[in-house]
Amino acid sequence: MKKGTYQLHDEANFNFQLNRTLMWGGGDLEELRSIAPAINTTEDWVREMKTLAEKAEASQQRSRAVGYYRMAEFFEADGSPDKSELYTKSKSLFYEEYKEVFKTKIRRDEVEYDNGKLPVWVGLPGTEMKDTVIIHGGNDSYMEEFLPLVQRFLSEGVAVYLFDGPGQGGALRESGIYYTHQWEKPVKAILDAYQLDDVTIIGLSLGGMLAPRAAAFENRIKRVVAWGIMPDFYEVVLSKVPEQLRLLMDLKEKKQVNTLIQDKMKVDPLVKWAIQHGMFSMNVDTPYDYLHNTRKFEMQSIGHQITQDFLLLGSNEDHFIPVELYKKVIDALPNVKSLSYKMYTRSDSAENHCNIGNTELVLGDIIHWILRMKNKFIS
Repeated sequence: MKKGTYQLHDEANFNFQLNRTLMWGGGDLEELRSIAPAINTTEDWVREMKTLAEKAEASQQRSRAVGYYRMAEFFEADGSPDKSELYTKSKSLFYEEYKEVFKTKIRRDEVEYDNGKLPVWVGLPGTEMKDTVIIHGGNDSYMEEFLPLVQRFLSEGVAVYLFDGPGQGGALRESGIYYTHQWEKPVKAILDAYQLDDVTIIGLSLGGMLAPRAAAFENRIKRVVAWGIMPDFYEVVLSKVPEQLRLLMDLKEKKQVNTLIQDKMKVDPLVKWAIQHGMFSMNVDTPYDYLHNTRKFEMQSIGHQITQDFLLLGSNEDHFIPVELYKKVIDALPNVKSLSYKMYTRSDSAENHCNIGNTELVLGDIIHWILRMKNKFIS
């Protein structure tokens, strides 16, 4: 896996997504450097990424093309035909590129859920099974992005069930299953379908709130990994918009909230993307309704019900999540069996959201923690 944090763009989210394309999307550093100066808007991003994707595909660099098409789709307007086309292109190229992996190592599957289907990967190690993990992403992830994670767990003798849940990847785009804060429901569907027990659940980004939420209602989960600090999604979203918005939300001033956010969206590409994507994934029509829905995505009200072993992983320069929320997660967990936590920094090359610059380090820490919790070895 690649390692490093690069300054590629002055705007924090564009910089992060360029690093994400490099680290998790098979991108090329010099190609990404070359397009960065041309990116000022989300429309610029889509155009430049699509150009790189087409160039990579034409030169038979499929793994690179997969990542570029995926990231072109990322900032394309939700619900548009172009977005659907880019998603389909990236996905078809992905399974073409890694067809041998999915013939021999990982099985593609589906689980019935809410008048649709959740896509699932099932990976079983060929050696002694040391644990079973359920993995899912967060607000904007796709399961295909996590192939290196799955391969690493399998290499360590850990069985993996990776899925796109409501509001994510194929569940959203192919089955029209929209986000729910009640994450115990899709997790129950996975546990029931494969008759799983004594599992570790790992949630990334917003999944750092969703996975603990599922654990609060599901005793078949014995260990929880929150790969990201997310006690309260509403608080995270409000940290990116004008302060008066909180008061207007409390007063239920829907019209003023919508006007304020729409004005902010015109000048801030991160806010524009976050609000548009949020409205689409939660199936609501206005920014106010989206913000109102995010209030349900919190773990503080149910944290006392979490009694499992818990691992919390943070990053001290996360452009999405204020570092102050780290303590709120810890304070929300009075009854966990055990609590381990780590804050990654620039010295780890893991200071970014989801520690994108050093995935290998984090995976090693997670695997070590799981084996320690399972009493495989003591250290």
